[in-house]
Amino acid sequence: MNRKLVALFAAAGLVLSSGTASAAMIVSPSTQYEVVLENKLLKKISADNMYKTIELLSKQPREAGTEGELKAVKYIEGEFKKLGYKTEIQPFPIYDFKTNHAKVKIGDTDLGGTPHAFSGSASGKVTAPLVYVGKATPEEVGDVKGKIVLAERGDIAFVDKIKNVLEKGAVGVLMYNNSDEGNTFGQAAEGQNIPAVAITKAEGFKLVDQLKAKELSVTLDVDIEKIEKTSYNVIATKPATEKKNTGQIVTVGAHHDSVPGGPGANDDASGVSAVLELARLFAKEKTDTEIRFLTFGSEERGLVGSSYYASKLPKADVDKMVAHFQMDMIGGRDAGGDNEAGGLIMYTIDGKKNLVTDLGATSSYHLFNEVLPYGQLGRSDHQPFHDLGIPSALFIHSPVEPWYHKPTDTLDKIDKKKLLQVAKIVGSSVYHITDPKTPGIIKYYFEDRAVD
Repeated sequence: MNRKLVALFAAAGLVLSSGTASAAMIVSPSTQYEVVLENKLLKKISADNMYKTIELLSKQPREAGTEGELKAVKYIEGEFKKLGYKTEIQPFPIYDFKTNHAKVKIGDTDLGGTPHAFSGSASGKVTAPLVYVGKATPEEVGDVKGKIVLAERGDIAFVDKIKNVLEKGAVGVLMYNNSDEGNTFGQAAEGQNIPAVAITKAEGFKLVDQLKAKELSVTLDVDIEKIEKTSYNVIATKPATEKKNTGQIVTVGAHHDSVPGGPGANDDASGVSAVLELARLFAKEKTDTEIRFLTFGSEERGLVGSSYYASKLPKADVDKMVAHFQMDMIGGRDAGGDNEAGGLIMYTIDGKKNLVTDLGATSSYHLFNEVLPYGQLGRSDHQPFHDLGIPSALFIHSPVEPWYHKPTDTLDKIDKKKLLQVAKIVGSSVYHITDPKTPGIIKYYFEDRAVD
């Protein structure tokens, strides 16, 4: 597809403020949709193939930096090689942190309990006035220079909260949970060199109330050892095979790591299974565009693998990239609630439409007579691509299932129909970037839907 058409696609469509889309809202495409796509190509997609991939990958946890991850990486690369792809395993450093101690004092009094240092927190001892910053969004962070901030967990990533207060001169972070599930949470990014400590919801609420009545001085005392490990990305490349090469690149991704102790059947062996199945689908197809199939490590640690991949891309490649499709948790039997299309939604970082959502919505309508909504959410590997200016979106069934990030995220809770749904929609969308035949764009709507 030429760049002019890409620009037209990105600008197409109309945001509907509320309600549910229906066939009556569809814009009649000016270009006839090529039904041969579904008949000739997409019928080759096998949910059984994907299910078998999930079965294999979920036999053991795939926590980043462990033997389980490396075993999965070797399997994924081997499958790409069998299909004839040029492959690369891209190693990158990750860090575990051993906490020797994490202490919090309010004035001269110990907070009590067992405060939890963020993974990646800087070591150090700092005493400063405490200031409440809500959920530490840019709008909530005021004058925090030289102060320790009290923040609530939720809405945005831990590393973004720290970034927002660090940029304003904060010297420490004290964060309380937004649920009653203790205080074992928190992730700081490389270079965020201030102590960051997690406390319980009850402890946080108490401090918020105290700050309404008086000023508080707080001491954070953290001692952490940093242990380097290795995680991996897997890259498979299919060069353009048509004589008329557009010079463009489209990427399709998922993350292969799981949470510690979790088999990660849906999160995200399901996404990996679709990446491998689409790689099989396109292996022998003639395309006018380069396709890269990617699986990322260390997503669960804060998008570390995808961020590393993005940071190493040559500018010439970034300039050629026209779309990134991210699939995360696409087979959950119990995900999606009562929402249409099984709860499938396309999340963008800025809550705006782009080429990926245009094609995803259009493909869904023509394949399943269902209009996919789009929403706004980070928390997955579409973020680094968006940050580079590449149109990107996350495909996920939302809200997530009760088994999210638990040892019960197992194979028996995978729905083959949902796997097939997402693989076909993404496959159709990629096809229309890599083949001259192009559908018209339908209208689809924004939905403010929480993922969990």
